[in-house]
Amino acid sequence: MFRKSHIVKINLPGGIIAAGDLYTIVEAAGRAKVTDMQFGARQQLFCKVADSYGDVFFRELEQAGIFFETGKEVYPNIVSSYVTESVFGKSPWVSEGLYKDILAGFDFRPRLKINLVESSQSLIPFFTGHINFISSAINNHWHLYVRQPGTNELFAWKAGVYSPDIPRVSRWIEEDPHWSEKLYPEPSLAPLGLPPYSVPYYEGFNRYGNKSWLGIYRREELFPLSFLKAVCLACLQTKIGQIYTTPWKSLLIKGIEDQDLPLWESILGTHRMNIRHASNELNWQMEDFCPEGLRLKRYLVRLLDQDDIRTEGLTFCIKTQRGSGLSGSIIIRKQEGIRPGQLKLLDRYELWHTAGFNPHSKEYILFRKDLEKENIYPYLVSLCKEFYRLQGEKEPPLAVITPGPPPSGPIFRCGHCLTLYDEQYGDPEGGVPPGTAFEHTPPDYSCPLCGEARSGFYQAEKTPAIH
Repeated sequence: MFRKSHIVKINLPGGIIAAGDLYTIVEAAGRAKVTDMQFGARQQLFCKVADSYGDVFFRELEQAGIFFETGKEVYPNIVSSYVTESVFGKSPWVSEGLYKDILAGFDFRPRLKINLVESSQSLIPFFTGHINFISSAINNHWHLYVRQPGTNELFAWKAGVYSPDIPRVSRWIEEDPHWSEKLYPEPSLAPLGLPPYSVPYYEGFNRYGNKSWLGIYRREELFPLSFLKAVCLACLQTKIGQIYTTPWKSLLIKGIEDQDLPLWESILGTHRMNIRHASNELNWQMEDFCPEGLRLKRYLVRLLDQDDIRTEGLTFCIKTQRGSGLSGSIIIRKQEGIRPGQLKLLDRYELWHTAGFNPHSKEYILFRKDLEKENIYPYLVSLCKEFYRLQGEKEPPLAVITPGPPPSGPIFRCGHCLTLYDEQYGDPEGGVPPGTAFEHTPPDYSCPLCGEARSGFYQAEKTPAIH
């Protein structure tokens, strides 16, 4: 007998949720006989609940003050790069506290998709929202890019938006066609410079500062309820307050102390969680609850892996529906009929790529159409090769490096991986300008290679090898 079920969506504004709140949701879902939950492309939480348990589950969520939707989505989740803070992002002024203040300022539920993204990171897509705020070089001011629903045209506002004004400006854009007349024209911002795009490896245990973060990806997108419950309890036990989600439908836990690593290893082992997936499987996006997209992804990833095809620097997405809002360098789109009343061309696909293979671009170029599933792969490989050909053309010629004078100041060496710190060069990527003495580096400075804390460095003798 067919049993009706509800797809329940719970927004996690900014892609964050308190461990205690997630535990409340998981417990209620367990009583509704839910076995798995999954995260969405806009950092939200989904689960399927049988009709016979729906009313009880909905009542428990309402009593806990947790907003949810079933059926058609009316209120999209607010996407943010909060998850990247201190892990992937390097902004001098965007902080976790600022994200919290901005998200707390939303006293309404937006009907348009809003993205709040820090400009130096590349884990969170930039322009998948209708209202896109991207951090600028000026403290507390954001670039604003508006995209009307159903279009790919971006309108760039000419000035910066002040951080506390973001909720109010979002409401104006949503409710008032003349919203631009309400905005202050200053300060003007330098043109937005986007970083080279490459999805960082967001899985497994990784060091940052003197702690670790853990990224968990699931091939089928399903997280067992028993595992999520164990994660919540471990967070509460080890005083980790928040859990993060990503648009790649993965889970990330930050702030893991060294003494707690065995606990997390035990949880992963008990629930048989694999955290060793190949990077060419981690850079795909698909619509939520899309078995067809998952099957096609598995098929293509298996062939890419079998032929050892490099995909670093590319992102892929599979679209089977219109208006999904997904982004990628290479897009595989299910083909539809082209005449009114014509049936869809089943199992036929189009292959597109963005201009210059830039996933931030909204300029799409058709590469092939009318492809059966079995014919997608050869053309996909051709696009990968074309991407690396273009990358090779951008590479500058090798420079001849001549030895400079020996460093004038002391040299410090990381005690873990032996990386050197020379005040002559500093560590610009780590926010330390050239000429900065080691003792004047920030207290939270860490080794750019292995993440060892500043206290783990020692002064090295100036030998010819070091010079």
